[in-house]
Amino acid sequence: MTTRPLLDLTKVTCRYGHDPVLVNIDLRVEAGDFLGVVGPSGSGKSTLLKTMAGSVVPIAGQVERRPGLAIGYVPQVETVNWFFPVTVREAVLMARIEGRRLPWPSRAESQVAQGVLDRLGIGDLADRHIRELSGGQQQRVFIARALLREPDLLLLDEPTSGVDVRTRHDVMHVIHELHHDGLAIVLTTHDLNGIAAHLPQLVCLNREVIAHGKPARVITPDVLERTYGAPLEVLSHGGMPVVIEQYPEIGDGVAPVVALREGHHEHPA
Repeated sequence: MTTRPLLDLTKVTCRYGHDPVLVNIDLRVEAGDFLGVVGPSGSGKSTLLKTMAGSVVPIAGQVERRPGLAIGYVPQVETVNWFFPVTVREAVLMARIEGRRLPWPSRAESQVAQGVLDRLGIGDLADRHIRELSGGQQQRVFIARALLREPDLLLLDEPTSGVDVRTRHDVMHVIHELHHDGLAIVLTTHDLNGIAAHLPQLVCLNREVIAHGKPARVITPDVLERTYGAPLEVLSHGGMPVVIEQYPEIGDGVAPVVALREGHHEHPA
């Protein structure tokens, strides 16, 4: 017998106002998957995660979730009000007390929260105000908050956006450990070389799914041009695809190429 997927999106279309954001999306997420979603700004990456989480309802198509599926969602850190007067522990515990009649956690819930913070290496920051944290620490707080829901599937929207390379590595190390422990993960990223090329599965998205598969099959000049609307060159380094951006000829006719790295993300759609 085959096991039902965690999520099964069939011909899903979403729009804001009159403008379609996602069109005819077919995508499955199986137990244990680790999936990256890449595409330019406005391509529907965040909307796809919100549709998976259930906070955006499609105008067409179906989203089937495995019965009893628990989903943890980690938003982009730029969308969070870091001046809201809560400590790290309080921010994490909101995952358990939101919508409850009694707005305070039990002792057992506080102990579980502390255990999650310890696991993510920020247990000593539990009483610190969230605005006092570094970017990487803030990201771990919201991963901890999502984990407190004991999810089967973790959705992360740009988990390394706006952090330096070392912090990016630290955050991705935490995410890889969670996947190694059996958690299914879907994340969005702009970082084709630093993150996307190292994930087991990728989806290239620009309102519709352009390609889906292993990075070596998906990160190709044809797929990337259809995704980003600009010519990109792909080289092989150590068996891994490396994407470089080609600029129009300037000055004396020399066209420089720049690797797509952290901090040099987007292409015009």
